[in-house]
Amino acid sequence: MANRLSKWLITFSTGTLLSACLSTPPTDFYVLEPLSEPPPLSTATEKKRQIGIGPVSIPALLERKQIVTRLPDNSVKIAEFHQWASPLKDNVAQVLTHNLATLQADDLIRAYPWSAYGTVDYRIIIDIIRFDTHPEKTVNFEARWAIMNEKNHTLVSNGHSKIEHKLDAPSYPSAVKALSRVLSEFSQELSLALDKIK
Repeated sequence: MANRLSKWLITFSTGTLLSACLSTPPTDFYVLEPLSEPPPLSTATEKKRQIGIGPVSIPALLERKQIVTRLPDNSVKIAEFHQWASPLKDNVAQVLTHNLATLQADDLIRAYPWSAYGTVDYRIIIDIIRFDTHPEKTVNFEARWAIMNEKNHTLVSNGHSKIEHKLDAPSYPSAVKALSRVLSEFSQELSLALDKIK
């Protein structure tokens, strides 16, 4: 009798575990998208400036695979089944580098660390304070940035950027698209700042 009961318990436990595994939803993975426009043709004949992007920092809360949503009561939601395909900080840095290479066709844009290319003329240091979503409403971005002259180690320009975009739809794909648009807008701000120091 005890033997039969043990077998029944093992069968029941195995079936329950298999049922739980089968009902687990699949994980969706996302990447941020850079500007899609081709870079304009460069007409500059003088030596190109070399611009370094980075280091880029993000809040510790966002240094995880899962997408973070900020809730109205100041709590956060960690989306276990909606994750970044690569470390978020790396993806943000890649997108900013690509965007500025598109916007600043007369400059050479290098991602941090750029030691393989030698030195750069200017470095843009970026400290991201917010890069998250409010459920079904908006995405929010806030960052402080500084452009440094690497030849004489002086501050050339700095700023504080705050950008908010409404979501097209209450979904994670929509949120990621909106976050990509936010980075595009931020890239344009940095590009204007670079234009002023030419």
